[in-house]
Amino acid sequence: MQEPSHPRKQAGLRPNGAPSVPWHALPPEAVLERLSTGPQGLSEEAARERLARHGPNVLERSRPDSAWKLLWRQLDSPLIWVLIASAGLAILLGKVTDGLVVAAVVVLNTLIGFVQEYRAGRAIEALNHMVPETAHVLRDGHPVARPAAELVPGDVVQLASGDRVPADLRLLRSRNLQVEEAALTGESVPSSKHVAAVAGDAELGDRASLAFGGTLVTSGTSTAVVVATGGATELGRISHLMEQATDLSTPLTRELARLGRGISAGIVVLSAVLLGVGVFRGYAFSDAVLVAITLAVAAIPEGLPAIVTIALAIGVQRMAARRAVIRKLPAVETLGSTTVICTDKTGTLTRNEMTVQALWTWRGHYALTGVGHTPQGQLLRNGRPVEELPGDVHALLLAGVLCNEADLQPREGRWGMTGDPTEGALLFAAKKAALGVTELRERHPRLDAIPFESEHQFMATLHADGPEAPGELFLKGAPEVVLRRCGPGTDRDAVLTEVERMARQGLRVLAFARKGMTRAEALRPHDVEDGFTLLGLQGMIDPPREEAVASVKGCHAAGIRVKMMTGDHLGTAEAIGLQLGIHSPAHPGLTGARLASMGDAELAQAVKDTDVFARLAPEHKLRLVRALQAQGHVVAMTGDGVNDAPSLKQADIGVAMGITGTAVSREAADLVLTDDNFATIVAAVEEGRRVYDNLVKSLAFVLPTNLGLALILMLGVAFFPLQEAGGVREPLLAMRPTQLLWINLVATVTLALPLAFEAKERHVMRRPPRAPDAPVLSHFVVMRTGLVALLMAAGAIGLFLWEFARQGGTHTAPSDLVLAEARTMAVNTVVSFQIFYLWLCRTLTGSTREVGFTSNRTVFLGVAALVLLQAAFMYVPFFQRLFGSAPLAPGDIARSVLVGACVLPVVGLEKWLRSRRQEAGRSVGAT
Repeated sequence: MQEPSHPRKQAGLRPNGAPSVPWHALPPEAVLERLSTGPQGLSEEAARERLARHGPNVLERSRPDSAWKLLWRQLDSPLIWVLIASAGLAILLGKVTDGLVVAAVVVLNTLIGFVQEYRAGRAIEALNHMVPETAHVLRDGHPVARPAAELVPGDVVQLASGDRVPADLRLLRSRNLQVEEAALTGESVPSSKHVAAVAGDAELGDRASLAFGGTLVTSGTSTAVVVATGGATELGRISHLMEQATDLSTPLTRELARLGRGISAGIVVLSAVLLGVGVFRGYAFSDAVLVAITLAVAAIPEGLPAIVTIALAIGVQRMAARRAVIRKLPAVETLGSTTVICTDKTGTLTRNEMTVQALWTWRGHYALTGVGHTPQGQLLRNGRPVEELPGDVHALLLAGVLCNEADLQPREGRWGMTGDPTEGALLFAAKKAALGVTELRERHPRLDAIPFESEHQFMATLHADGPEAPGELFLKGAPEVVLRRCGPGTDRDAVLTEVERMARQGLRVLAFARKGMTRAEALRPHDVEDGFTLLGLQGMIDPPREEAVASVKGCHAAGIRVKMMTGDHLGTAEAIGLQLGIHSPAHPGLTGARLASMGDAELAQAVKDTDVFARLAPEHKLRLVRALQAQGHVVAMTGDGVNDAPSLKQADIGVAMGITGTAVSREAADLVLTDDNFATIVAAVEEGRRVYDNLVKSLAFVLPTNLGLALILMLGVAFFPLQEAGGVREPLLAMRPTQLLWINLVATVTLALPLAFEAKERHVMRRPPRAPDAPVLSHFVVMRTGLVALLMAAGAIGLFLWEFARQGGTHTAPSDLVLAEARTMAVNTVVSFQIFYLWLCRTLTGSTREVGFTSNRTVFLGVAALVLLQAAFMYVPFFQRLFGSAPLAPGDIARSVLVGACVLPVVGLEKWLRSRRQEAGRSVGAT
């Protein structure tokens, strides 16, 4: 048989990763024949040939971006290029100090962005750690240890409990094999494996005849043949999907980039106009160029990148305190604009603790209260506590205790469990009925057992009922399997009806039966074939977290839709979704198989209507996320397994589980939950909205300063008379470029940072998410920016001219001291405007009284720090030399403060008028 030579085609994979050879549907003999191998494995020579043909059993690693590429990414911004050009021109024109200060700003912003991106994780790298280093393989019929990287299709591998599966395997022989596949399928309990072929269209989680590379053997043994290695495995297919997933820019970064482009274009146009005006008015060309550079320095918000980065970092710290660890800074803000949360079920919405909730015997229905791994709970019948344990319930719970391999141990005031979670749930059910597990097992010692095997779907245990009493044989398993072994008088229809009723509630149902035995020390196969009496059924489920119910309601109130995407069975998912308020019976859930058959148009409608998706493979989740994004949604995706990694990477914000999550999912995510709790996601969304609001407040505070400084320069160039210096006519500027940078970087940043600590706005989680394409600056913020900028420019120019004239300055020959004092007066006036305007920016929707005058004490610290820095600016000789400032008298300072305070009544009146218009609009809308 000709063997395929391309790694993506080995073992019959199509280019999209779907298996073209359904190994799970072929009998073992046919698999061995198609792989040209046998039960004794390959020879060393054949293995070497196949290794050369197929390549090593490793995942291809994508090369990360180089440091130079990351550095270029930080520089490739319109605002940065304008600053670089300004710094270069200033140095060429002899203004070395001004040019170097501007260049230092560029270097600082570039380093901040470079370090942040360089430290970002590399998700695909973590996949390689899931492939074990060695494997036990048959070569020439002899078991040998070989590096897992040398495995090839056709190798026969031996597995035992505790082994990590080294490649995708088709089982040849198996005994009690159970494999932990949660990383791939999302199933909360280990999957039982068997040799028998399954349906060709079986979902990944239902391919019981396969063991997938990277999963963990929890019990049993097996001999299996390798059917896929490296990039052709399920793990490799996920790696390929991750490469296809795209990292999306966040709403904030997109809006800031758009704002940056707009500001850059405006600066270039205004600088060109100002250059022309200067030349027209008789400036020397070099002076006119310097004026244009000064305008660029004034209008560009140099401190904005630092303000945004620090505000996001503060949000990171607050989220960490609420058990949400941010791995990528922009994710802080993205959470606040989330419109859809796609969440896993197990461990996130549920407790990941199987719990028996329903009992059925021939005498009727019973319920057990209490959830999780705890013995606290009550037995109820018809909603009322059962005072004395009925005999039929005692017999049912006894069977669950004895036909069981799990065990319970008290640990530091809590109960621990070893063994299968399903069997542990049976033990906790008995504890809730006040039955002692240890005492029952001592009273009924086990004589023999037939372990659970997935081929048989049952377990049987033989027990002694006293020294001379006959034995008891208990049977536990799938209801249809147990029923086949019960006597002819059993009402099978009644039992199956009850099983169906429990299944509709999302319960996993086990049936229990008993059979009397003559005294025997060992079980024989025919002992379990018939003659049993059905004791009843126990229905269990992984119950929802109580806090998740409230959190889903909170999401709905905030306009966020919650969708469940799980690898579990559809019935279980719908039942949990109904309890949580996610699922609506009007829109039934969909399986991965159904999604795979849908076209794009049908899928688009499905993601609009449906909120529960089950039995999903990685490509299904990835397709769902992309379909939501195509409709304009900002998608948050939660997950904990390798199967979730591609969709975590594709989502606008990937949320991984910190406790149960794999390294791969954590590396692919933007956010890691340290408590694996859905409620923490909602808390993080609330923090994200708070961060966004505070960033808008910072923008509303920063931009009027830049516009005001630009107006100061433009008005000065257009209307100020020229000064004579050494026979040369020079522009009389109200501020030097370095003084503009002092305002932009020192004063503005010092006052804007406290806004990042502002308390959340009222009803922050009672408003819908903002549209992803909504401008970061609303109409009223733009209008206010213009209003405050005009006030600031008028006040600064007025006091500059007043101080210049008062000190006896003349335009024909002003002294350096007079000019320095007048410019310092202008700077001090702008800073005074900023201090008073800061109080008005603490809330965008109401008055400062509503948020509390002292609710953000960092505002006082920021103002105090700036007062000290401004004093140094005026009175410390080093600062005077660097910035061209001069000391001011107390009276001059008082005048600048009084002029700056005029912003309070003017903007206060604007807020009042705007609120009146909004109230009037609401009244008209109500009528």
